[in-house]
Amino acid sequence: MASASFTLLAPPLSSSSNSLHRRATLVFPSSSFNASPSWRKRRGHLRTLAQGADLLGDLGARDPFPQEIESNFCENVLGNTDTMHRILIPNISALSLAQMRCEPVSPSQSPISDEDAKKLLKKVVAWRLVDGAGGRRLQCLWKVRDYGCGVELISRIHSVAEAAGHFPNLHLEQPNQVRAELWTPSIGGLSMNDFIVAARIDQIKTLDLLPKKRIWA
Repeated sequence: MASASFTLLAPPLSSSSNSLHRRATLVFPSSSFNASPSWRKRRGHLRTLAQGADLLGDLGARDPFPQEIESNFCENVLGNTDTMHRILIPNISALSLAQMRCEPVSPSQSPISDEDAKKLLKKVVAWRLVDGAGGRRLQCLWKVRDYGCGVELISRIHSVAEAAGHFPNLHLEQPNQVRAELWTPSIGGLSMNDFIVAARIDQIKTLDLLPKKRIWA
């Protein structure tokens, strides 16, 4: 592909300096040099920069790579052309707990450590760590409008747990409070499955079951 070049001149640092004018030759594809309005604007900007004080020594430039010439980069790139951009593909660690699947837990497996449990606790809403007879567990409380709403909430939680294959203990306490507790009895503590189900339960819509707020006139 044919190319065109031009030379930028920068004045010496001061009138008393004996240094020569700085020169920098930039090479661009001829297709981008043919006086397009955007190119003329960028060329004027380059000239202005070249005439400023040279505080870093001689101006320097490299010849563009063949791939850059083919991409017509001088017309399409704004800012620093040496900037590297990376596109990262999310891995499993970037997925939310609710998107993960429950896996079979071996009785020989150790429960999640307290340190890891506290980190995972930040990924679920309104759950807390409590100690019980079967080991450390997750607990969540809901205050609903009435007994019927409590039964409905338990039904919704059961549907989520059944789809995941990992079930919490559910209790309807008093006429309007539901308590759910998650742990893995076979290992005497918490497993990743407990946090996965807790995250899925967090996604249940409960607004229609909660007590109505009083609005004072």
